[in-house]
Amino acid sequence: MSLSIALLTVSDSRTLADDPSGDALQQRLEASGHRLVERTLVPDDRYRIRAELSRWIADPAVQVVISSGGTGLTGRDGTPEAVVPLLDKTIEGFGELFRVLSFETIGTSTLQSRTLAGVANGTVVFVLPGSLDAVSTAWDRLIRTQLDATTRPCNLVQLLPRLTEPADQAP
Repeated sequence: MSLSIALLTVSDSRTLADDPSGDALQQRLEASGHRLVERTLVPDDRYRIRAELSRWIADPAVQVVISSGGTGLTGRDGTPEAVVPLLDKTIEGFGELFRVLSFETIGTSTLQSRTLAGVANGTVVFVLPGSLDAVSTAWDRLIRTQLDATTRPCNLVQLLPRLTEPADQAP
């Protein structure tokens, strides 16, 4: 099943013409048979990040959003703070597993990554670090298989139609 994916790069130093991590994500998602809906770049500003993500989350044509950059600990890194208020649910295991996998290549430096994932208005949102190694690890070892409807025993694709169903009302 082909999904519609939007890519957001968060950076004060890159442009779309000079964005190897965004390029790698775009190449990987297209090679997996998915469709790039839109790709844009915003500076490390939580309100600009939130505005772009909100627009995509509100668009029923966008099923998945992947951002890269702004997940570190410096004063300018604010992507998690921009995204978390927009999420209806978090996918805790994503960040945990990413850091385990990342430990294999960067050791304890992975503690500085605030990678996360969640669901907002039926849209799956992944928030990745901006390095080429990080986006490659995230896509190749986590995201690709979860966006593949043939992954067993379960995957995020099979949940997409149910992400906006109403919660049971307790009497």
